[in-house]
Amino acid sequence: MKLIITYLFFICVSNILIAQTKYYTKSGNINFEASVPSFEEVKAKNNTVTSILNINTGEIAALALVKGFRFKVALMEEHFNESFAESFNFPKATFIGKIDDFSMNNLTEEYKPFYLNGELTFHGKTVQINPEAYISLNNNKLYLKSSFILNPEQFDIKIPKIVQKKVAETVEVTFNFMLVPKS
Repeated sequence: MKLIITYLFFICVSNILIAQTKYYTKSGNINFEASVPSFEEVKAKNNTVTSILNINTGEIAALALVKGFRFKVALMEEHFNESFAESFNFPKATFIGKIDDFSMNNLTEEYKPFYLNGELTFHGKTVQINPEAYISLNNNKLYLKSSFILNPEQFDIKIPKIVQKKVAETVEVTFNFMLVPKS
């Protein structure tokens, strides 16, 4: 009986320790903008991004539902989902990668620069990205933010000629995540 109780205790403790090595969010924020001066703003945000970070290895993954991107103009959102992102065929955008040289011991309340290395998948295409990211630690919460530029052609997205002058050739993507320990 003692052996069984000891065994169960170690299983519970190891599960707690493993859970504490992961930080996550279900309310991460991703914005993108492809606006052109003198035309209507082409900008969207998604506040329901899920991300998980293994603090021992620096491995990170993020998932955004494409239909979760919101625009100021409903018609623009409809065009984005139907014509550009084709969200009915490609409902998710994902990032799987690693934070280079990540260590919790080096984090403070001040943001420190790191590089993300990984694969971004959107519209059925996967591209390697390596953006600079900034990370801070405050009250046992990890704050992670970054900004980078993408080109729609990388993801086989064709901008129709009728709106080509109204949409930028590149898209600025920014994200902000507040990750908490996974329990």
